[in-house]
Amino acid sequence: MLGINGGEAIILVLLALFIIGPERLPEYAEKLKEFVKAAKRYATGATEELKETLGPEIADVDWRRLDPRQYDPRTIVRQALLEDDEPARPAPQRPRSSLTRLAPGEPAPFDTEAT
Repeated sequence: MLGINGGEAIILVLLALFIIGPERLPEYAEKLKEFVKAAKRYATGATEELKETLGPEIADVDWRRLDPRQYDPRTIVRQALLEDDEPARPAPQRPRSSLTRLAPGEPAPFDTEAT
């Protein structure tokens, strides 16, 4: 509730009682009630307008499945590492250039004496 805990809410109510005073409190309570009703009408109207705009397909959406708070990055990485991917393909062989380093004892590609 807006980051206010129960103790803070009680202090705010008591502070409002002292600042507003008991004679004007019913008037301000009525204004608060009208504000809450207007906010509820606005939220309901926005929801209905959204449903009307998006059409009947919006009712079929499973919002819990799309909630990003349910995804744990550790679980996602663990599942990705445990998945059986297709077997690794060998890297394509590139032709050697004359600048390629050779293993000891390996003949050079253009060494005619080794053949």
